Amino acid sequence: MPKVVGISFRPGGKVYLYDPEGVVLVPGDEVVVPAARGVGYGQVATPVREVDDSELEGPLKKVMRRATPGDKERQKTNLEKKERAYRTAKQLIVKHGLPMKLVDVDYVFDGSSIIFYFTADGRVDFRELVKDLAATLKARIELKQVGVRDEAKMVGGLGPCGRDLCCSLFLSDFNPVSIKMAKEQDLPLNPSKISGICGRLMCCLKYEVEAYEEFNRRAPALWSEVSTSEGQGTVVGYHVPKGRVVVELEGGGKLEVSLDELSMRKEHRSRRPRRRG
Repeated sequence: MPKVVGISFRPGGKVYLYDPEGVVLVPGDEVVVPAARGVGYGQVATPVREVDDSELEGPLKKVMRRATPGDKERQKTNLEKKERAYRTAKQLIVKHGLPMKLVDVDYVFDGSSIIFYFTADGRVDFRELVKDLAATLKARIELKQVGVRDEAKMVGGLGPCGRDLCCSLFLSDFNPVSIKMAKEQDLPLNPSKISGICGRLMCCLKYEVEAYEEFNRRAPALWSEVSTSEGQGTVVGYHVPKGRVVVELEGGGKLEVSLDELSMRKEHRSRRPRRRG
């Protein structure tokens, strides 16, 4: 089976598989690799491992080398050029009066091209902007329109939980998130409560939804009558992560019971409807 190593070109960015070509690599190592736009400078995101041929989408590109001191110095210079390119682009966007917002800039490692990422409400005619950027920066220019989720991923920030955004920290791809997932977890359907800073539904709604779906399928509805080892009672609450329900006993007191220990009337085999009274 072929050996592969995962390389990412930006924090939280998509992980691409490469052939390590015998180079000993560990996560965190900086490497120089062939990329879609010439030569790329990336970081090892996953350790070297063996995979089945069926997992590969095509021939693997090979890691060129572990980054040398000269490569690291060049990357540092590129980052400085990136800052200048960003400022230049913002000034030219204002000069041309274009309805677009510059988000980020990628300076290709070998200096052959510069990619500018922007958001806009619709199509933007940036042909004159590209000409001015090429004349000023002396490089091949590419402009790429991205969505608000991509913008949040590139810019970064803190989520409602107070931690770094998942998308900028470790999510390499965006998975579909639906309002049904929020309903399944009994979350308030208030947009301000379940939306991220990008204005879309929070990516973390997907993390535990499968566990909630399984729990909801098996658990009794609130206020339904159940039998426990301590006697008859009524379901008054849930502890979904622990797979347990809270039962108020007829004789008084409350008891936490796992789903496997419950006996319930046949008509109460599902916790739906979920509304908690």
